[in-house]
Amino acid sequence: MPPRPRGKSKPPPKPAGAARRSPAPPPKVRQDNGGPSRVIRERRPSPVGTTVARATPAPGKPTESRGKYVYCVIRSTEPLRFGHVGIGAEPAEVHTVNYQDIAAVVSDTPIEVLDATRENVLAHERVNEAVMHDHTVIPMSFGTVFKTRDDIVELLRGAYGAFQDVLVKMQDKVEFGLKVLWDRDAILREIEHDDDDVRRLKNEISGQKGSTYFARVQYGRLVDAALQARSEQYVVDIFERLRDVSVASRANKPIGDKMIMNAAFLVARDKETDFDAKVKAIGAKYQNLTFRYTGPWPPYNFVNIRLKLERAKPAE
Repeated sequence: MPPRPRGKSKPPPKPAGAARRSPAPPPKVRQDNGGPSRVIRERRPSPVGTTVARATPAPGKPTESRGKYVYCVIRSTEPLRFGHVGIGAEPAEVHTVNYQDIAAVVSDTPIEVLDATRENVLAHERVNEAVMHDHTVIPMSFGTVFKTRDDIVELLRGAYGAFQDVLVKMQDKVEFGLKVLWDRDAILREIEHDDDDVRRLKNEISGQKGSTYFARVQYGRLVDAALQARSEQYVVDIFERLRDVSVASRANKPIGDKMIMNAAFLVARDKETDFDAKVKAIGAKYQNLTFRYTGPWPPYNFVNIRLKLERAKPAE
């Protein structure tokens, strides 16, 4: 399951070589706010059928002939159903299994290892997104399957205190994902313009007639250190600017050479508009950065409950 909520993540330390050099110049910002914002809000179209996911009393006990796929845990004293929006070639009916005042949101499924196909993962997320419209959710990891209804009741009973604690902490909070990308070549041109050592080595290499091997090695090290320092400056500043509109944040590992920041932010529902405005304001200031952010999502990155019951295993 996703990790526990934590406070602001600290950026990685600077490389040893960077500490001996003069501080890199501060990231350049646009002086006028009239330029186009480089912020892309990515939204997945609402899945067909999500509108039926308003809670209504569940009619009777679901069949026990199959396993139970668990999407999330919510607070509820009554059995609920959310329509046919679950995992499966024919979307399974999603309903609750209740214990006291909490409930697991589940659907019937074959007892087997589910492939993490795009269709299955989207179905898992679709259910959690539909349920979170009216409930605070504790999302379960993809592929959580139990053999019987009684096993799920035992899960809820055994981890009741942990579920209650997390439901209180996650009350009226949602997650936003933020990825920041840069144009590496454009940043490198800035560094060559701003950094005397880098510019001098580049000129030496271009004007030298003999071997340039050692000069190129030194140039490469200086450039790598300067890029790392510039990246860290951007990341630290973005986290700091979003501190007052978020409850917590988590830094995940960037993906690829263009991404310098891959973060998740826990945001109070009444701060969603403020968070959106702040991201757009940051994107309008920084040159050579592109902001891609998604949400609201269930708090996948801020929940971690260790299951104390063995999950279903596929039949041999």
